[in-house]
Parts: sequence; structure tokens; C-alpha cells
Amino acid sequence: MISLAYRDIGNSFGRYLFTGIGIGLLIGVTLTIAGVFRGMVEDGRALLKVADADIWVVQQNTLGPFAEPSSLPDDFYRGLLALPGVDRARNVAYLTLEIGSDTQRVRVMLQGIDPDTFLSNIIAGRPLSRSHYELVVDQRSGFQIGDTIKIHRHEYRVVGITEGVRSPSGDPMVFLPLKDAQEIQFLKDNDALYRDRKKLRDNPQLNPPNNPQLIDAVEQSLFSNHRVNAILLTTRAGFDPDQIAADIEKWLRVTAYTKTQMEQILIGNLIATGSRQIGMFLAILTIVTAAIIALTVYSMTQTKLKEIAVLKLIGTSNFLISRMILLEALGLGLIGFLSGKLAVTYWAPLFPKHVVLLMDDTLRALVLTLIICVLASIAGIRSALKVPPSSAIGG
Repeated sequence: MISLAYRDIGNSFGRYLFTGIGIGLLIGVTLTIAGVFRGMVEDGRALLKVADADIWVVQQNTLGPFAEPSSLPDDFYRGLLALPGVDRARNVAYLTLEIGSDTQRVRVMLQGIDPDTFLSNIIAGRPLSRSHYELVVDQRSGFQIGDTIKIHRHEYRVVGITEGVRSPSGDPMVFLPLKDAQEIQFLKDNDALYRDRKKLRDNPQLNPPNNPQLIDAVEQSLFSNHRVNAILLTTRAGFDPDQIAADIEKWLRVTAYTKTQMEQILIGNLIATGSRQIGMFLAILTIVTAAIIALTVYSMTQTKLKEIAVLKLIGTSNFLISRMILLEALGLGLIGFLSGKLAVTYWAPLFPKHVVLLMDDTLRALVLTLIICVLASIAGIRSALKVPPSSAIGG
């Protein structure tokens, strides 16, 4: 027996196809939003991988350096190296800002590192080799090797390009020497220095003739840039990072996070609000998609009630009629899913955010789409089964 659904779809194929494509755009948006969330998680983990640290030491009682501000003296690492089990200590500084020319500005996260730090994600050029005025940028920043970029007072030359290194917010990472990052973040401009010095010297409690040593000490404290945001520790084999972190907090009066704890801060704290927003958008889009499919199937059923009555009059069973409506709904969902998956594959690379499309999410979307189609067909099936065969004869 020729499929009733196939014959019915053939009579209005154009409308049916374009309705499925419209639903596909909604499904594509849903997959994209899920991919944005996956991208945020992957960016956070990639940032931790590049850092290659077993313990993160930050300012006491903070969630730094990403979720909260953190500041430590850059000579603090010497005390950490004296602890049993600590193999290496590295100062790092982080700063988010816009860099580039007047015509092209890119929001990036700067990370100040020691020039001898190994970067495993470099795909072109070379790592940092000088203590000043060099940059290694992520390819999503759009900068190329040899570009000269002015940041605050100085110009920096791009010497290397990395791949897949972004901040949890999706901004491309830019690596530069630690001393330059400290100056960019902590050192004030000349006019601000002049105003602060004048205010300090006009203070009657710090009159230079009476307290020259004191005012020099205060100036040095206020205007120095010997600060970092965190210190990354690598532990020796056989030592427990959790125990070392506990000892650091107990004896040195700072906060220390293990790699697992820092991942929880990045993903569980920093991305938590974004994940809840994404979850609400996904729920709303799912409801809208279900409503559109239900209305479409119901409308298609209402336009052919007389034909359904004729089918009942000639002896067609309710099962075949219900099967026709269900198959039409499933076909609509499959067309929508395929067109949505095709659309998101092409437009995902164009998004400024990092979009990660996982096969598991795609399969979940397919199963959810089919479930929505089954549920959406119920209203149409109920309407069709209520049609009396005698209505095929009446006016």
C-alpha cells in the first residue's frame, strides 16, 4: 500500500520543505548555543593546560586571578621554592584590554610570562626570547608575524602565533614578557605619577625636609610595578599537591589552589552564570520549536479533514491515519534537524565566540527533535480521529 504520508506530503511539498528548513534554523541556533557553552569550557581547560601548573598561588581570600583581582609581590616566589616538594615557581600577570591600530581593535587577554616559558601551542614563528617588546598571539586575534602593535607606551612585535588559546570569555590570548605585562598593568602614566608625587610632597605629615627617607620609601611603594597576579608552582613527583597547597596557606598566609580546584573556579564559578543563561535559552528554543512543529502539523491536519473523512468512509483504519500524521511530523523534524546541522556547520566558524560541536550534543539534539515531533503530532492525531466518516458526504 502506498504510504499516505508520502502522497500527502507530495501534494504540498514546497510548503512542507520550507517549514522544515525554518524549524532547522531554530535547531541550528540551539546547537550553536550549546556549542558556545562547550567552547567556554574548552577555553578554560586550554588556559589551564597552557599554564601547566600543579598549584596556583594567589592573594589571600581571593578567587584570583580570573574570577577576582589578585596581587602578590614578584619576589614572593623565593619563599615558595624553599618549601618541600616544590620544583618550580613562575610569576604570571593577566590583563584584559583592547589592542591594535585605530582601524582594528581586538579585545584580548594579556599573559605576562618568563621568556623561557615553553608554549606548546605555537604553530608559526617562535616563542618569546627577549625580556621586552615581543608578543606571541593566538591566531583568532587576526595579527600576523611581523606586525607591530602599540600597547600603552611601547610598541611590540609579533614573533609567534598559537592555536586554540583563549580566555574563559573567549578572548584570544596574547603572551608577552612578564616585565612588560607588569608595566602595562601596574605602572601609572607620567601625568598620574606627577599628580601623585605632588600630592604626596604637599602632605604636611610627610614634609621632605623632616622625613626624606620616609617619603622616598612611600614613593617607591606607591609607584613600583613589582607585582604579579599569581605564582604557578610545579611539584616534584611523589608529593601531594593538596598537602603542599595546605602548607602554603597555613605558613605563608596566601591562598593556594590545585589544578582541580582552579578548573572548578574557572568552569563552576566564572562560567556558571553564563551556563545558566545558556540553559534558559535552550529551554525557550526547545519550547518554541515544539510549538511550531505542533502548530504546523495541526494546521496540515485541519486542511485535509475532508480527505481524512473520505479515507475513513472507504475503510481506512485509525491506525493508518494516525501513522500518516506521525510520519509527517517526524519527516518535518528530520528535515529541520538536517538543515539545522548543515547551517551550524557553516556558520559556527564565523562566530566571534569559540563554538565546539560535539557528536554527543548532536545525537541528543536528534533524539530530542524526534521526541518533540512525536508529542507535537498528538494534537493533530486527536483532531483527525474525531472526524466522523459522514462528514465526507455532507456539504
